[in-house]
Amino acid sequence: MNPRHLLTLRDLSTEELRQLVSRASELKQLQRDGTAHEPLKGKTLAMVFEKSSTRTRVSFEVGMAQLGGHALFLSPRDTQLGRGEPIEDTARVLSRMVDVIMIRTYEHDKLVRFAENSSVPVINGLTDLFHPCQLLADLQTYAEHRGDIAGRRVTWVGDGNNMCHSWMNAAQMLDFELRIACPRGYEPDPDILKATASNARLHPDPLDAAQDSDLIVTDVWASMGQEEEQAARRRAFADYQVNWELMRQARNDAVFMHCLPAHREEEVTTEVLEGPHSVVWDEAENRLHAQKALLEFLLARG
Repeated sequence: MNPRHLLTLRDLSTEELRQLVSRASELKQLQRDGTAHEPLKGKTLAMVFEKSSTRTRVSFEVGMAQLGGHALFLSPRDTQLGRGEPIEDTARVLSRMVDVIMIRTYEHDKLVRFAENSSVPVINGLTDLFHPCQLLADLQTYAEHRGDIAGRRVTWVGDGNNMCHSWMNAAQMLDFELRIACPRGYEPDPDILKATASNARLHPDPLDAAQDSDLIVTDVWASMGQEEEQAARRRAFADYQVNWELMRQARNDAVFMHCLPAHREEEVTTEVLEGPHSVVWDEAENRLHAQKALLEFLLARG
């Protein structure tokens, strides 16, 4: 049987996505109650990092330990990938030794090639095109604070990047409206925009986009690997900061999310990040519980 991968949210059915979000909250409560839940005893997760991370590494490593399993951290210095071994060969070798593999890398195509040659489930820990694991935590966080996201209005402010693409997939799968406010030249991938057009639309004016929104979400203006573009991006995104004026356009009970790390006074003001609408610390914690639900789901079916 072919292994079940999670390369984008589209690898799940809508029902499976809803079940994962719900299961993540159940696992969170078990952990808080001090109830041991170790269904992955004897299982091993390999974590391949070509891009560094705080939340992704800690959530997967701690999550695997809490589920009774073991996690291996592999940086480019720790694998033959750093010396030019074809990714297909690394996939064949690793998947003969471990039970599940998480990769955090740059090109989405590299992840796809890895998964095509793996005999165990592969998880997208982030690529330049999608970040589905962060969306699991974000959707869990919204559900815990405000309930079902179906029929709600979400506004994405900033770069049309991997996070924006994942929100676009989520909007169509869970049937909510996604307004995307991006500067000209930084819009999301046109093919993904076309595929999700039923639920995701561009609204170039961020203040207009935020009107009556239930959730405002943003990300850094320059992601990892875009450091040389920092100055140009700061100029292009100057009118796309999430500040109190923008939050006032949303509903009174709107929440604010950011996948972190945040650059205060750049894409978001401290007033919003630390303010009453912000749920970013719950969002960060939920990476752990969402990743546990995902590992349990994939290994039960892998």
